[in-house]
Amino acid sequence: MAYLGNAPARSFISFEKQVFTIVNSQTAYTLSNSVTNENDIRLVINNVVQEPGAGKAYTASGTTLTLSAALTNGTDEMYCVFLGKAVGTVNAPAGSVAASQLAADSVTAAKLNDDIISGQTALASEPADTDEFLVSDAGTLKRLDYSLIKSSPGLTKLSTITLSSATTLITFDSSIITSTYDAYYFTILASPENDNDYLQVRLSDGGSFNSGSSDYGWAYINDSGSGTNSNGAAQIRLFDATDNSFANAYHGELTLLYPSNSSTKTVVNFKGHRNDGDPALMNGGGQRLNAEATDGIQFFFSTGDASIGSSITCYGITK
Repeated sequence: MAYLGNAPARSFISFEKQVFTIVNSQTAYTLSNSVTNENDIRLVINNVVQEPGAGKAYTASGTTLTLSAALTNGTDEMYCVFLGKAVGTVNAPAGSVAASQLAADSVTAAKLNDDIISGQTALASEPADTDEFLVSDAGTLKRLDYSLIKSSPGLTKLSTITLSSATTLITFDSSIITSTYDAYYFTILASPENDNDYLQVRLSDGGSFNSGSSDYGWAYINDSGSGTNSNGAAQIRLFDATDNSFANAYHGELTLLYPSNSSTKTVVNFKGHRNDGDPALMNGGGQRLNAEATDGIQFFFSTGDASIGSSITCYGITK
């Protein structure tokens, strides 16, 4: 016959079925679907449809099926059909499901394409350079690699060495001083065990620290306008001598510039303060006298150990 509007889709309906394993002397069985009562299922035993209801062949409630009499395994067979669990074999027509037919939160991540950004999983570390972000470019969504927006020039803390016992050398070796960074910045709090001692540094190349009598040149000036220098030394002196009171410890900073460049003489710049008697501010610099790449730096005092509590922190500087 003719229809007004779209003709209804033809479909074939089947009902969900459950086959039971018979257990001798057992009258209670578990249903795979919850039901209101025994009228929601059709029970078939040995190919005979059973009558539902109290005092009849069976009752049912929730997921429990109760028989009026136990069956025998190997002799009897039993299955049920869930009358309320019809399965249609015709899909909904294309375009017939709109947003109003979808329940809130009914579409899960399993149903989304891999290229959909859901925000369901948190990133627990810094993104890889090829990880992408969505940005709006004048209203047009575009993807952007993390490599284009990751950290701008700045400091990255690499290591802190704090002495728990008096130590001769405070060393930052090739595991810290690498080609990863263009320069290295150190904050210094250091006190000597011996009175009237100088804080100094040496540099290394190829893992070996240079201590030849003409390996370094250095110079500094204090706030009174006086200074000192050397153009052929076994180390770079950073500050005037100070006493061995921790209250008068050196407070300073040092920058190691372009250590990986083997074509230039590695340079350090430093400035700081000591409080031995009259407070004194000092600024200076030093360098290797030969052009070599540098892969380590040692801080040490001229005649003895650095005392407990001395602490130096190293930061990497990116361009």
